[in-house]
Amino acid sequence: MAVVAVPDYFVHRTAPLAPAELAQHDCIGLRLPTHGGLLPWDFAKDGREVKVRVDGQWTFNASAPILRAALAGAGMAFLPETMVLEHIAAGRLRRVLDDWCDTFDGYYAYYPSRRQSSSALKLVIDALRHP
Repeated sequence: MAVVAVPDYFVHRTAPLAPAELAQHDCIGLRLPTHGGLLPWDFAKDGREVKVRVDGQWTFNASAPILRAALAGAGMAFLPETMVLEHIAAGRLRRVLDDWCDTFDGYYAYYPSRRQSSSALKLVIDALRHP
């Protein structure tokens, strides 16, 4: 995950150095339909885990509109690294709290039981393991 905003966002604001400082920023929230509430932003550093409930004027139910809003300067976003690395490299987004964000370890496939494993499922799992 990565916390990002457009570089101009920080012209009149100090970049946060710790998750608690997000309370002083406009953050773009994610509301999942299954939970109903805002998804907290999860951070970890030196074995310490922190969940932060953020505030801001914008809340969306998917990551793509959050990215578009962040690129438009609406505030700070908490998004998967894979979505923002290209924008960071191009200078369109600036990353903050990097030392608090976990690295992406990859996707996981969960299935209910090995007893119900079909040959089709085995093919899918093999394709995911060896792209």
